[in-house]
Order: sequence, then C-alpha cells, then structure tokens
Amino acid sequence: MKKALTLALGLLIGGFAFGQAATIAVGTPLNIFENQKNVIVKTAKGTVEIKRTMTPCGKNGGTLQPLIPVPGVNPTTETEVIAALGDRDSLVVDMRDTNDRVKGTIPGSIGIPYTEVAARMNELGCTKSAGAWDCRGAKKVFAFCNGPTCPQSPMAIKAMTRDGFPASKIYYYRGGMLDWDALGLTSVKDEF
Repeated sequence: MKKALTLALGLLIGGFAFGQAATIAVGTPLNIFENQKNVIVKTAKGTVEIKRTMTPCGKNGGTLQPLIPVPGVNPTTETEVIAALGDRDSLVVDMRDTNDRVKGTIPGSIGIPYTEVAARMNELGCTKSAGAWDCRGAKKVFAFCNGPTCPQSPMAIKAMTRDGFPASKIYYYRGGMLDWDALGLTSVKDEF
C-alpha cells in the first residue's frame, strides 16, 4: 500500500511539474545564453540591453542554440526540409519527446526522441557490428525539435556524431516547429 501511494504521489507531482514546465507566462524573462538573461551593447546613441521575454508565439524557454551544433553539420531551411520529404535518401526526423510530437509535427517526418536516437541509428541507415555503428550507408538526416532555443535535436546530433554518424549527413533545422508554425506551414497531429 505504501509503495502504491508513493508511486501515485510521484506520478501526480511529476505530471504537475511537467505541466508547469510546459507553460511559461507571456512576459517572463528568459535566458539568451546559459544563465545569462541579457547582453549590453554599445550603439551610437548609447548602451542598449538585449533581452528575451516569452511571447504569445513562444513554445519554450531554453537558451539560444548554435546554428551549427557540431562542426560539419549543415544548417537548413524550411524549403530544404520540404524537398527532403520527397527524397528517398533523406529522412526528416522529429527529435522531440513524443508528448510534443503528438501536438503537431511536420507531415512525413518520423519520430525518434533525442534520448533514443543513438540507440536507433539503424533506422537512419546505419548498421551495428561488434558493438559499433557503421554509418557508411546512412541517409541524410534533417533533424528538428521545438525551435531555436530547444536543446533536444542538438543533444541528439552530438550523440549521433559521437557514435559514428557522419556530421556531413546531418541537416539541422534550428527553426523547428516554432518557425514551421509561424510560417503557417501544415502540421499533423497525433503522430507517434
């Protein structure tokens, strides 16, 4: 009984924490870089403070992600992602948690959560032999997550390249679902 009560309480608190983390009030100050909420720049008219605040179209807090998360990775745009959807040698991969993916994703993309991609590189055209990945036959991977402040696909890209996936075959769509939605492009819901 005590174990069941502890489990139920843990799930309730965990669900509450997840719900709270998923909702950031408009106007909330956000980081630009890790643990840094502002940058002061000098202009011809004096100093200006650059800062971020949550806007109505924002999806997450996070910190700004680099355009190239790993040397050799190719930054990409919406037009290239759309072209990749029709390319049999390419995969458009939603690297977000399933909870985000079901709310809306790019049609034709596949879902491999960032926490699983290093273990599932066979789905990207790699083979495993003697405990190591051989990615000579890998497809081009167009990776995305929630947008310019989402760390999920950059973390997955780092794991992929660490385990042998060629950086030159990774195309990082940093704009992710934030930009996709802002541009009014079609998304589909309830995809797993």
